Amino acid sequence: MPSSNPAFSRGFPAAGPGQYASWGQGPQQTYGGAPAQHDPYAAPSPYAATGRAYMTMDDVVTKTGVTFLVTVLAAALTWALPGNTGIGLVFPAVIAALVLGLVISFKQIANPAATLSYAALQGVAVGALSELYANYFGGNIVMQAVIGTFGVFFGMLVVYKTGAIRVTPKLTRWVVGAMFGVLTLMLVNLVASFFTPGGLGLRDGGALAIVFSLVVIGVAAFSLLLDFDMADEAIRRGVAPKFAWYIAFGLLVTVVWLYLEILRLLSYFRE
Repeated sequence: MPSSNPAFSRGFPAAGPGQYASWGQGPQQTYGGAPAQHDPYAAPSPYAATGRAYMTMDDVVTKTGVTFLVTVLAAALTWALPGNTGIGLVFPAVIAALVLGLVISFKQIANPAATLSYAALQGVAVGALSELYANYFGGNIVMQAVIGTFGVFFGMLVVYKTGAIRVTPKLTRWVVGAMFGVLTLMLVNLVASFFTPGGLGLRDGGALAIVFSLVVIGVAAFSLLLDFDMADEAIRRGVAPKFAWYIAFGLLVTVVWLYLEILRLLSYFRE
């Protein structure tokens, strides 16, 4: 099944119909005579090095783990800064992470420097926002959000691996459409809040805000399925190992989005 992800639109070799790898030609039958001699030792060994490395699931797991570790360490260091120093870094870190994230996405950059830099910026933003929420709603709200995030992550991983929900082109279109719809509503609500207190009521902590937050969490959870499928398809297509950094970047974006939305939802109930 061809992927709808633009990351696979160029630069990745794929065998077309009828194109199969061969370890060497077998014996050839001649007309009116015995088959031509075939030297089995002249054929290339199936265990010989091909000279090209391919991405594996170990590459994805390792690089994703390193990326998340950098985020967690940056968040912890930001929270540990004295006074409200960390909270003051929220907006610079968010803006810098947004710009770098857009560059990585549109240019499809897959290297450790870009992904780990983005992870560090996200860590600063997450650490500062977590400290802000902890100061207003109590420190345990952060731990509850972390547990909820990992619960959703591993739950969707199980759903994906068991095939309970299959990532089809139709599902991909629905999820991508829902993502754009959610982001559009967030933007409209933000603009409306400049003219009307609370805007459209999507972020004021009321019943509508709770429902909207649950919808956003659902969209983020289904986005994880697209990330998992992207990793599997990249492995099937035989991309280079460095592409695992791009997959780690995508997973980090989704998980951070999921964590912040769960944190916001918990704050509604605290209010």
